[in-house]
Amino acid sequence: MKFSFKSAVWSVVYLLLLLSLLTPLSVLAIFFMMIPGVILFASLPVKSFIWHLVPVAIILVIFSPIYLLLLLLFTLPAIVMGNAYKKKKSALFALMVGSGAMLAEYLLVLLIGSVIFQFDLSSYIDDVVRLTIEPLTNSSSQMVNGFVWTPEMTQDVARQTQLMIPFALVVTSLVMALITHLIARPILNVMGVVVPKFPPAREWRMPRALIWYYFLALLFEVISRQSDGSYWTMIAMNLSPLINLGFMIQAIGFFFFLSHAKKWNPVVPYLLAAAVFFIGPLRIIGIIDLAFPLREAISKPKR
Repeated sequence: MKFSFKSAVWSVVYLLLLLSLLTPLSVLAIFFMMIPGVILFASLPVKSFIWHLVPVAIILVIFSPIYLLLLLLFTLPAIVMGNAYKKKKSALFALMVGSGAMLAEYLLVLLIGSVIFQFDLSSYIDDVVRLTIEPLTNSSSQMVNGFVWTPEMTQDVARQTQLMIPFALVVTSLVMALITHLIARPILNVMGVVVPKFPPAREWRMPRALIWYYFLALLFEVISRQSDGSYWTMIAMNLSPLINLGFMIQAIGFFFFLSHAKKWNPVVPYLLAAAVFFIGPLRIIGIIDLAFPLREAISKPKR
């Protein structure tokens, strides 16, 4: 069995991260949960990987059997992502399969919770929203701020939050996989496991089909406004932000391409990239870049 001090350290890190999930630190720790599993699986043979998890599982059982479920929950996507590294797949492929596996498990957990344990996610979200907004409904705070928060407004916020659950799950899965790659890649390279990096930002391009998805999302928005059903509203509310995120990525890629082509100061594209997240209309640059050959026109040599 292949064993090293470094791999043992990552087993301990995995244990500590798992134990933190039932504490207030879980809000931050969850985004780093896949990192130890990916590093261990990508750097070790399968049998050695399993033996590194055995002591972790034994210690977790001593604390609470629920930790074993959490171990399984985060280890499976880590195996999928680590296996992509082992097979020398591209960084984008590893990101997509890792986030896809994580998203599938989130959906499976929600399904099991609702079917077997009768967990009502809608009621839970409603209670959390009401608890969070409760200070706003306090009469004294309303008198001080001159703002009246009605029960109808609380109900509307809870409903909007429930409808945005799919978008939140997708983004959370993507962020988890992205953080995992950004941290695990340099560590694995030091450990002798070659992991490909993302292409330069100036080469980032979304599929041109995203334009058609954009029009489809607009159609869903029109349908949702004319119908009372929450089904169409949920599709519109989740599809539009995801497509806009794609346009933002395209705009960022264009700014880095433009900066590289015009030989601007290296700081400029980073400032523009940050502005994309705070200035919504800038994503229009991404739409134009997808619809028209802007980059080809810029890079075309002048006569």
